Amino acid sequence: MARSPVNIGRWLRAAHSLLAPKQEQCLSCGRLGYLSTALPGICEACVRTIPWIRKPRCRKCGRHVGCPDCARGADASSLICNRSAVAYSSEMRQWLSQYKYRGDERYAEPLARMLDSAYSMLKEEIKAEVKLEWNADLLVPVPVSDLRLTERGFNQAERLAQYISARRKIPVMELLVRAHHTGKQSFKGRAERLADMKRAFVPNPEWTEQFADRLLFPGSANSRIRTLLPSSSTPVRIVVVDDIYTTGSTIRSCADVLQRMAMSSGCQAEIYSLTWARS
Repeated sequence: MARSPVNIGRWLRAAHSLLAPKQEQCLSCGRLGYLSTALPGICEACVRTIPWIRKPRCRKCGRHVGCPDCARGADASSLICNRSAVAYSSEMRQWLSQYKYRGDERYAEPLARMLDSAYSMLKEEIKAEVKLEWNADLLVPVPVSDLRLTERGFNQAERLAQYISARRKIPVMELLVRAHHTGKQSFKGRAERLADMKRAFVPNPEWTEQFADRLLFPGSANSRIRTLLPSSSTPVRIVVVDDIYTTGSTIRSCADVLQRMAMSSGCQAEIYSLTWARS
């Protein structure tokens, strides 16, 4: 018995609905569409609008446009350079706000994956420069104050660092704590930010006396850390992780404290930073 054209059409539509990718609501724009496989929860249309920083204009801070601050050459901190995944556009500000201030956990993985791509860029850039394989030894998240931790329930920098740690097998060490609460930096000007960050961070008391011993990290898969001695001439490669780089005062303050910790333990440190966005 021959199938009718109507039945064949119905069967084809049913087969198509089963085989075709499912349309879902995008976290960013709210429209139904096909979500990206690279960034869970984000539709392909929104992914195409992401302002990636593939070739930073400023080699120091990683900014996508010219940077007068770095051009003046006034940075005497221990930070070698910063790299960021994206420019801090209005859309990127919305994504970070949804995650950081409103606690929308659905943004956690896409933001972390984006930051991991920036780590790949940093790694390849340094590898090309030194003509050797390069990997970080430690990831150090920028700490938040106890007040902010209570308000948000999490430290976004620590979450980002943990994702890269799991993916790259690099240990996360919370070597720093906030010395005092500095208030929301997003509401402050450059001068206020710079003043706030002076002495804002101190060594984590758990690490102060045994920093070199902790660097040995015997359970780590990272052989450089496992065999590193305090008197070693091989610098420890530290990457400071945060969500956004604005003036760089936070990152530089962290880098200086980390360098002093390393030196007091008989080590040298190469300190880089990795942020999700660059304003």
